[in-house]
Amino acid sequence: MFVAVSKYLNKTTEAAPLAVFRVFFGIMMFASILRFWANGWIEKLYIQPKFFFSYYGFEWIKPIGGYTYILFIVCGIASLFVALGYKYRISIVLFFLSFTYIELMDKTTYLNHYYFISCVGFLMIFLPANAYFSIDAYKNPSKAFQKIPRWTLDSVKLLLGIVYFYAGLAKLNSDWLFKAMPLKIWLPSKYDIPLLGNLLQQEWMHYAFSWSGVIYDLTIPFFLLYKPTRWFAFAFVVVFHVLTRVLFPIGMFPFIMIVSALIFFDAGIHQRIIKFISKLFRINYLKIIAVSQEKNYKIKRNFLRPILALFFIVQLLLPWRYLAYPSELFWSEEGYRFSWRVMLMEKAGYVQFKIVDGKSGNRFYVDNSDFLTPFQEKQMSTQPDFILEYAHYLGEHFASQGHKNIAIYAESYVALNGRLSELYIDPTVDLLKEEESFYQKKWILPFGDVIKGL
Repeated sequence: MFVAVSKYLNKTTEAAPLAVFRVFFGIMMFASILRFWANGWIEKLYIQPKFFFSYYGFEWIKPIGGYTYILFIVCGIASLFVALGYKYRISIVLFFLSFTYIELMDKTTYLNHYYFISCVGFLMIFLPANAYFSIDAYKNPSKAFQKIPRWTLDSVKLLLGIVYFYAGLAKLNSDWLFKAMPLKIWLPSKYDIPLLGNLLQQEWMHYAFSWSGVIYDLTIPFFLLYKPTRWFAFAFVVVFHVLTRVLFPIGMFPFIMIVSALIFFDAGIHQRIIKFISKLFRINYLKIIAVSQEKNYKIKRNFLRPILALFFIVQLLLPWRYLAYPSELFWSEEGYRFSWRVMLMEKAGYVQFKIVDGKSGNRFYVDNSDFLTPFQEKQMSTQPDFILEYAHYLGEHFASQGHKNIAIYAESYVALNGRLSELYIDPTVDLLKEEESFYQKKWILPFGDVIKGL
């Protein structure tokens, strides 16, 4: 076994696919930053709110007010430099740190594809993505290589495979397969889409989307790996992600996944892409090839592979942490994030907070709009860790105003995947006495139904 692993680690491959991946990833990230800025989301999401929800363990990461624009500028410039392969190592580290800081500033904005981008950014820190078709390689031929270790390319494929396969496993549940939920809720609202609008009203279409989504996620990595089915699979990648972009407002993610899938193709395809880019921007392609050395790129830092091995172990195990909690995952969401569970549930909730004086018994209710934006309130109303953090914020706020001996209770109702709403938080529990942790939140009331599956 050790001989086979050692033999694999010494294998080499063409550097062009990783170079193309670097170029497209950097361009997509630069476009995403510009889009975020142009839509006014920096101001709306990171400057206007009075309160921000933190990730457990990362409470020390705080919004930085007007300086948030500088953070986005750094992230944008770094992503552009990554695409160009200029000062690559510094640029990719700056991109990873700035993007991840932005992601961690407020839990309200959590999306699976933001987490995916942070994972890719971290992975690329350790890959020789600037060894070919980069400004670094052009200016310093000693850094230019036509061959790189094969495992560096395969690590990107592995990450993409994990994202797809785990997303498919997550869909193996009774709501998705046998009730077509939540697609049965979402798709009929798309009645105005040309050609598809009428079809999306049909129940059979909801089931067709549900089952095809499972099959696609579970099989697409393997069809992309297998050369005879690769073009066929890539066509499905394009159709699938274009369709999801038409149906759902998920930003740049579909396009990121489309261009990322190109990494499964042979080097010849990427050479043609590089030639096209060179012609488009009047780059001397032959000169770029000439500076690339025939000798193979060698990883000089022995600690890199153990770090990446640990990274992938975490990626493989982290999505299964929900098994440590006895509660229904979709209901309690304990272990839900960072597990590639994409668009699996529709939750609507209402929560009202009651402030009680422990001695006099006097009470009053909180108007959430005094402290939260509508988007924050919507996110908070269905997620227990949000509810707990907000309750503690209210406790600190009213204590600072002179209120003493206060207790805070939540009157909360949540509806999951089209079911009738149910009481969500135990209304007899003083949330100020509860602390955030990795332990089960016993103040979440049991789910009144059963969702079978992974």
